[in-house]
Amino acid sequence: MTEPIEPTDGLDRAAAAETPIEALSFDDALAALQRTVAELEAGGQPLERSIALYERGVALHERCAKLLAEADLKVQQLVTRAGGALETIDVAPESARDTE
Repeated sequence: MTEPIEPTDGLDRAAAAETPIEALSFDDALAALQRTVAELEAGGQPLERSIALYERGVALHERCAKLLAEADLKVQQLVTRAGGALETIDVAPESARDTE
C-alpha cells in the first residue's frame, strides 16, 4: 500500500506516489511520515490498515534518519584548509563509518 506523497522537489503526484521509499528525498519522506502519523493518530482504521501505516511510518522514519546521518557525516567531513577556508571531503557514508 503506498500513500500519496506530496512532492516537494518537482515530482508530480503520480510519480511521487510510485516512488520507492528508498528513492525519496528527505523533504518528501518527512512529509509522507507526517501524513502517516496524522492518519494513525486520527484512528478509525481497521487493524490491518493501522499495521500497514505503522510499518510504512517505520520505513519512512528509517529513510529520514539515514539521510540525516549522511548529511551529518558530510558536515563532519569539513576540514579547515591552510588560510582558514573550509573544504568538503566527499566520503561515502558506509566507508566513513567503517573507519571510526
